[in-house]
Amino acid sequence: MDDPDDRAAELAREQAYFDTAAIHRERRRDALGDSARAGAHASAAAQLRQHAQAAADALGAAGTAVAFGRINNDGGESLYIGRHLIRDDDAEVLVVNWQSPAAAPYFEASHADPAGLVLRRAFTCDGNVIQHFTDVRFAELADALADDHPSPVDQALLNELGRGRTGSMRDIVATIQAAQYDVIRAPQEQLLIIEGGPGTGKTAVALHRVSYLLFQHRERMTPEQVLVVGPHPTFIRYLAEVLPGLGDDGVAMRTLAQLGPPVRIDRAEPPAVSRIKGDPRLAQVLKRALAARIGQPEPAERLLINGRFHTLPGATVAEAVAASNAADLPYAAQRQQLRARLTQLVTELGADPAAGREPLDNLLERLWPAQSAAGLLRDLFGSRRRLEIAADELTDDERGLLYRRGADRVSAESWSLADLPLLDEAEQLINGPPQQYAHIVVDEAQDLSPMQLRSVARRSATGSMTVVGDLAQATGGWAQQSWEAVAEHLPNTHPMQVTPLRYGYRVPRQAYRFAARLLPVAAPGVVAPEVVRDGPADYAIHRVELARRAATVAAVATARADDGQFVGVVCPPRCRREVAEALSAAGAQWASGAEGELGRAINLIDPYEAKGLEFDAVVVVEPEQIVAGDAHGHRLLYVALTRTTRYLDVVSVGEPLPLGMPAGTDPTGTVQPAEPPTFSAREARQLAGHLAERLRSAAPPAAWPQVLELLGDELNAAESSPPAELNSPGD
Repeated sequence: MDDPDDRAAELAREQAYFDTAAIHRERRRDALGDSARAGAHASAAAQLRQHAQAAADALGAAGTAVAFGRINNDGGESLYIGRHLIRDDDAEVLVVNWQSPAAAPYFEASHADPAGLVLRRAFTCDGNVIQHFTDVRFAELADALADDHPSPVDQALLNELGRGRTGSMRDIVATIQAAQYDVIRAPQEQLLIIEGGPGTGKTAVALHRVSYLLFQHRERMTPEQVLVVGPHPTFIRYLAEVLPGLGDDGVAMRTLAQLGPPVRIDRAEPPAVSRIKGDPRLAQVLKRALAARIGQPEPAERLLINGRFHTLPGATVAEAVAASNAADLPYAAQRQQLRARLTQLVTELGADPAAGREPLDNLLERLWPAQSAAGLLRDLFGSRRRLEIAADELTDDERGLLYRRGADRVSAESWSLADLPLLDEAEQLINGPPQQYAHIVVDEAQDLSPMQLRSVARRSATGSMTVVGDLAQATGGWAQQSWEAVAEHLPNTHPMQVTPLRYGYRVPRQAYRFAARLLPVAAPGVVAPEVVRDGPADYAIHRVELARRAATVAAVATARADDGQFVGVVCPPRCRREVAEALSAAGAQWASGAEGELGRAINLIDPYEAKGLEFDAVVVVEPEQIVAGDAHGHRLLYVALTRTTRYLDVVSVGEPLPLGMPAGTDPTGTVQPAEPPTFSAREARQLAGHLAERLRSAAPPAAWPQVLELLGDELNAAESSPPAELNSPGD
């Protein structure tokens, strides 16, 4: 349809259809509101309101586009495809929802197999106003393309990829490609692993798979029965709007740190300690540590009840302890069982159990002490003797890594991220399994330790999971080398299926070619995605003197933001402070990813926080320091360089692509410190709270000013003689 007049007339006809569908959508919404107010009784009215709200959510938001596509089949029938089902007053379908079988040809059709279609039309809209449309006419496409040279991308997808990014992930329902659609509608009863390089859409595909499964199994699965697990708060907030936009409110979205008991995370520890805490052997260590808390009765247990001693034979009490220990129950439930048996034994002696509550409680606490997850770990890690008893499969050095001096009170104990899956394991041993879900999505799974994977797995009620990741981006102490190693710690109820996504849609060809040079070093054997689009410009390298580094970063980032780009500045921790100060000095509007939020202009993030995010423009700071900061530093740099959808700038004093530099060391060969010397505001608040708690417990209020003054003197003295490891080139 090349004639402008014909195209304008066709657009007007389509807009009229959109307007009609929108009228019926809002009419239905009004009717639902009326029905919600019709309940005669309070309980009935509440149920009606709940049902009406769910039905209204299924219509989509008012003012949004009613459809994103249209298909014409070879029988002359047309069908409009949208995010939500819309009917007219006679219940005739005006727009079919994308998850329905009728919509499948829109996603499946190709030049090789048109799936019975003659036309596929994609709409680009502002609200419900059509801006333009693109057509694929399959007969013409088949003539233009040879079967052995398929095109992985169409103009509608290129238009969508060219749109600017914001601080939230958008759904991709309008441009789902055939290979992605196959993954989305894969059977639920499997452990599906979606493997894909940067920009292949694996996270979006996993989320759309959730929406598809919820629609297909709506009679037996609700959004509240689905869990999505991501690596960090910024990532979770970034994708939080996708599922509600598809009509699926209520899906639980958690970071790894939110699995398990709520505790204060403020402990820094060396990588070797974090790694041993992720070891699957720790599951048995915790189990034995808990069992070791169970005591043995005296030969005769004498209880003073109402002024008289009553004697329980030690053998009888031991039988009760053994029976509770043999019960297939969590520790706390076993304890309750023992309490009931001891109460029964006291009753059989003719004593009043109510009057004997205190001596019974004392006996129970001695035989089967009450436990919390935090208390168990504090006592275990704070005692070399307990570690030796519970962890005999660990070496002396490994037990030494776990040992630490515990806080005086459990509430004052400090915890690390690596402690969290251990706390979760202990919580299950003590109180039983947590809430479970019918389907779980876990993203960036290539970074998870065995203990973290166990934490995710115990929340699965069915074994149905969608696991998302890229082995080339695996970093940290437990960077996984194969999906079989990941699956080993996940439910084996269903078969495992690894499905690769071949095409890279988001990252421009120029930027990816630069980043892909890292793959032979970072992840030999990993197949790079086939990138399908060019960006608006080549990548830019800015080699600068150290004194100009931060100012150059600020200038480049500000220029990109002033041009309307959504900017990510990926900066290693060791130079984060100088970049933050330079951005502020330049008057830039910027946000810190360490706070868990993305701003709308410039965002300062470290390479770990960059995982899973995307920006119009990315400024990567000092690649040598990124490589130096992790044993898998080349992979971290690969992550950083592939966050862009348009522009890539690299600002560096050292080599912009340090292929020959060993990871985990700086350019002079010095081993990097395990922890960065800079704190985010959140980390500073956590440390301040920890120090305040210690001060309150150790000194009276009258002594606090003197302690704080002396602490300031100590810090000033330390600052005047900084440790050598902070004086390396580039600081």
